[in-house]
Amino acid sequence: MTPVRPASSKIATVLRVTSGNFLEMFDFFLFGFYASYISKTFFPAGSEFASLMLTFMTFGAGFLMRPLGAIFLGAYVDSIGRRKGLIVTLGIMATGTILIAFVPGYETIGLAAPLLVLVGRLLQGFSAGVELGGVSVYLAEMATPGRKGFYVSWQSGSQQVAVMFAAAIGYALNNMLAPAAMSDWGWRVPFFIGCAIVPFLFYIRRSLEETQEFQQRKHRPAMREVFASLTRNWRIVLLGMLMVGMTTISFYTITVYTPTFGKAVLKLSETDSLIVTFCTALSNLFWLPVMGALSDRIGRKPLLLTFSALTILTAYPALSWLVANATFGHMLVVLLWLSFLYSSYNGAMVVALTEIVPASVRTAGFSLAYSLATALLGGFTPLVSTWMIEATGNKAAPGLWMAFGGACGLVATLLIYRRGSDASLPAVGRTA
Repeated sequence: MTPVRPASSKIATVLRVTSGNFLEMFDFFLFGFYASYISKTFFPAGSEFASLMLTFMTFGAGFLMRPLGAIFLGAYVDSIGRRKGLIVTLGIMATGTILIAFVPGYETIGLAAPLLVLVGRLLQGFSAGVELGGVSVYLAEMATPGRKGFYVSWQSGSQQVAVMFAAAIGYALNNMLAPAAMSDWGWRVPFFIGCAIVPFLFYIRRSLEETQEFQQRKHRPAMREVFASLTRNWRIVLLGMLMVGMTTISFYTITVYTPTFGKAVLKLSETDSLIVTFCTALSNLFWLPVMGALSDRIGRKPLLLTFSALTILTAYPALSWLVANATFGHMLVVLLWLSFLYSSYNGAMVVALTEIVPASVRTAGFSLAYSLATALLGGFTPLVSTWMIEATGNKAAPGLWMAFGGACGLVATLLIYRRGSDASLPAVGRTA
């Protein structure tokens, strides 16, 4: 019989495994948070819109590498083990972060500057392709029976801590530095902080143990077997991608894009936008484990259906009301509502994805579905939102994009759970 770890040991394991996920999300958020400064430093153009679009295109390019990372690094993790794979992904992510932090601006080295930033983003994207999947699978496999939803929710929970940390640093810098200093070099400080904590994260992640479920497997597939199984299970990967679409679009709308939306669209102060971002992340951190635990009690399907439908019905009206009444208080209220929708859906979605993907390719399958959703949908949310506002003249247009994400989640949930219960997963999700 497998020995049960004490609660303190479980908590320590959750902290260690999510530490790298924290760094990954921290670095990704910084790029979105400081998009306006990065655009001026690396992507000078004839207009603020063009410069910002180039920056968000570079931001989105990192997501295009995620599917490759999911396939190759995911197959590696399923073959060699969860612990070793998570250490490798942390190393690649750290390399990309260091590159972005220290690259001189366009005025100093010309075209080499944006090219090196792009390389850093591609490295981050390649690593991120399997980081979320590796962390989620590890948490699912070490969870106490009957509490998978609660434990797996802390994968997303660590992202919220990263958002809060980044927002708090941004708030402090904005109050300490003059606007000129912030634009010139101040925006790099959070990236330097990210670099400084890398050695500590390596130290604590190296102390991870391999999951007992993986150790007990009699057959560990070679990478070519993982690739073959992914091909056979393309339908569940596709449905998983649509299900994750709701999460990624909502998440990047209410976190990464919020500072830009508040400052550039609603014309609120950067400090106000960062405070709203911090409060949104705090709300996410509260609701994610609550709803993950609720999904353990009532099942994944009811939460997935309810909150994807609510997103379709309320995202655009909420943003329309905010645009017509653009104040700090109104922005906070709307973002907290959207946070509730995102967290309630995601608390059930992440663990559901670990359950519907075959165990033999759990990391690769989960990571590929998540990465495709991020690359094709969520990752380009800042770019799509900026373009939609410019093309339509409707400042609430990002709400339509978020509603589209809700539609993706609703359709995927209905197809995946078409037999009516969590126990009756589709055949495509049970194929080995």
